[in-house]
Amino acid sequence: MLSKLKSLGLTGIEGFVVEIETDIVGGVPHFEIVGLGDTAVKEAKDRVKSAIRNSGFEYPVKHITINLAPADIKKEGPLYDLGIAVGILSASEQIVKKTYKDYVFLGELSLDGTIKKVKGVLPMLISALKLGYKNVIIPKDNTEEASYIANMNIFAFSNLTEVILVLNGEDDINKFKVPTKKFEDIRLINTNKLDFENVKGQKMAKRALEIAAAGGHNVIMIGPPGSGKSMLAKCFSGILPNLTFDEALEVTKIHSIAGELDLKQGIITERPFRTPHHTATAISLTGGGPHSKPGEISLAHNGVLFLDEFPEYSRHLIETLRQPLEDGYITVARAQQTITYPASFTLIASMNPCPCGNYGSKDRECTCTPTQIHKYLSKLSGPIMDRIDIHVEVDNITYKELNGENKEESSAKIKERVDKARAIQLERFKGTKTYCNAKMTVPQTKKFCKLSQDCQSLMEQAFQSLKLSARAHDKILKIARTIADLEGKEDIQPNHIAEAVSYRGLDRKYWNT
Repeated sequence: MLSKLKSLGLTGIEGFVVEIETDIVGGVPHFEIVGLGDTAVKEAKDRVKSAIRNSGFEYPVKHITINLAPADIKKEGPLYDLGIAVGILSASEQIVKKTYKDYVFLGELSLDGTIKKVKGVLPMLISALKLGYKNVIIPKDNTEEASYIANMNIFAFSNLTEVILVLNGEDDINKFKVPTKKFEDIRLINTNKLDFENVKGQKMAKRALEIAAAGGHNVIMIGPPGSGKSMLAKCFSGILPNLTFDEALEVTKIHSIAGELDLKQGIITERPFRTPHHTATAISLTGGGPHSKPGEISLAHNGVLFLDEFPEYSRHLIETLRQPLEDGYITVARAQQTITYPASFTLIASMNPCPCGNYGSKDRECTCTPTQIHKYLSKLSGPIMDRIDIHVEVDNITYKELNGENKEESSAKIKERVDKARAIQLERFKGTKTYCNAKMTVPQTKKFCKLSQDCQSLMEQAFQSLKLSARAHDKILKIARTIADLEGKEDIQPNHIAEAVSYRGLDRKYWNT
């Protein structure tokens, strides 16, 4: 007999419907799965066979053919096990009703019939809802992840026996229904242990990071070793605005695909903070590999990508940041498929100005030769530096600053100002895909960054004297807009332009040597 039921697959972060067709006929016993499945899909026949037998059902000793349609799209992973098992049991008339046609099936099977969790459930459910499918059966271990999807009937099961009893009408499916949760009910806790109040001095760096958090701007910090660059970067996540529900869903989809989602929480509630080591490969940063998984820059989506000791990364690796810094997404092109992942992150980079770290220091002597300095700095190209909004110098602090009694401002107080500035921006860009000043399009920049005559004169002077590019010009305008938002000003003032310009000078200081 022939049976047909539905499952789902993933291409990047978008789901697609997979029809599982099962045909059972007499003849030499054989089990074949066709439809461009990977190794995990091909191995499903052994898992399914044992799961059916160990769940108390009869495995048909006949010629079984499973087709996963559409046959021209690659299917990956063990998530089709449950659908294949249900297909076999329905085609062999062990499921007496046709209710299986009303559901979409997702789940990996153990040899004893237990349904195990699968990756990417959240993006598949969101896509299924968009495609008009309302009833989905998933593993119980994926319950938390699925509980934030509204307007959908999601049922979570522990084993194959439970599923078959429900499909045969011997049990009530409603007792397996996943209750819907609200994102607003989650208690958001900042797990970041570092606070700006523990960082002595460095007022200019703190100010730069506050602006970066308020407007979503990228930052590079340059200074000698031990000046506090890494600690400042690690404090940065504590002043970022809370994730909105839409942002949280986007981040959770990526982490679900990568298999990094906490099953107890079910959804990402804090902005990601990713800090890959400088020995990372290009694939681990950008994504790809045999299964085209998201890389670090996608896992940092809507959060922070911190690259410590920036020039220690390979030049090739650094150059791969060009497109995502500009566009907010990364396209992973491989022989079998091309996948686009979101990659809208805030880049925080830190570096020493030379191999010994003391070049340009006010109180330490550099021991590097001009050739060594040039070779070290040349790892960062002009186009990369041009794409980083804010350049800030972080020098060593004095003994008095380090041991002074002055109380530093806490991250909580800085975050209050950041939240107010972000609220202004969310209202400004309401109804668009833009959510912060750094992501403004060219038309939006022209509309929201209008300058008075005094500001125009100051901007023209800076443009000519610093020999700025058109990109740097626009970034200064966006930074000035953010500074004005922090002060609650509707219009950009000359002092906002002056401060924004001051964050664009270090590439001229160091890279012109």
